[in-house]
This record gives sequence, structure tokens and C-alpha cells, in this order.
Amino acid sequence: MARSNAKTKPGSDISRDHLRLWIRLLRTTRAIESKLRNRLRNNFGATLPRFDVLAALYRHPEGMRMGELSRSLMVSNGNVTPIVETLVQAGLVLRSQGDGDRRSLVVRLTGRGREEFSTMAEAHRGWVDELLGELDPADTEQLARLLGHINPDTASHDHV
Repeated sequence: MARSNAKTKPGSDISRDHLRLWIRLLRTTRAIESKLRNRLRNNFGATLPRFDVLAALYRHPEGMRMGELSRSLMVSNGNVTPIVETLVQAGLVLRSQGDGDRRSLVVRLTGRGREEFSTMAEAHRGWVDELLGELDPADTEQLARLLGHINPDTASHDHV
């Protein structure tokens, strides 16, 4: 597929097509996200932000500093702190002081947290497979590749 580096003129046909595409991407994302939120709540009593925090910590068994966790989730510390506090109270996350810096907190999953997240992640993966099931493997690969052209930075972060 040929890509043009020329700037799009506002009001042009391609500009309108880009806007329609953006709206379709947004609606599709919101619809899928809404279904996943409902399923997480109904099946596990969990929110999507809670799932995201657990997922990030699952990928870092050695733990993460709170700032690293916030950056990886692209949210502020103020958004992550209450979620982490709830997870600590539930016995799913441990919080400890970082090496060499008393002010730095490191959080990591407990054994129970790893087990509970593994169960949620397996269900989540199945739900995503179901929701995107109309796409065959070639279409899935092509769509992922095309979306990578929009934001190449996301290509290396497409893992759960």
C-alpha cells in the first residue's frame, strides 16, 4: 500500500475519510472497552483500571516503582495510588520502599495476586478473541500493521 507524506488539505475527500475513520475507530474501541468493562465487573468484581494495574505488575514480577507504573499506564500517580491501595488491602499487591530512596515505593503482585490476575487474563483473552472473532488471522495482522503506521511507538507495546 502506498503512503503519501503530503499534508492533507482540510476539507479534502481524504480529510473527510480520515475523520470518518477516526470516528469508526473511536466507536469500535469504546464498544469493545464497554463490553470488557462489564464482563470484568460481572465476572470478577474488577474494574478495567484495576485489571490494567494488575497486568502491568504481572509483566514485572520484580515490581515497579509507582512512577514507572503510572508512566506505563499513561496516567498520573494520583490515578494509580488509590487502585494500588485497594489492591494492597485485598492482599493482591505488596508495597515496599525502593532501594536507596525512602520516598520511592515499589509495588509487586503477591502470589495470590498473580493467581487471580492469571484467571482474569485468561478470561479477558477469550473475550477479546470472541469480540474480534470476525477477523481472520491475515486481516488481524494487516489491521495491526496498518494501525502501526499511525503510531509506530505502539508497535513495540502490543503485549499483555
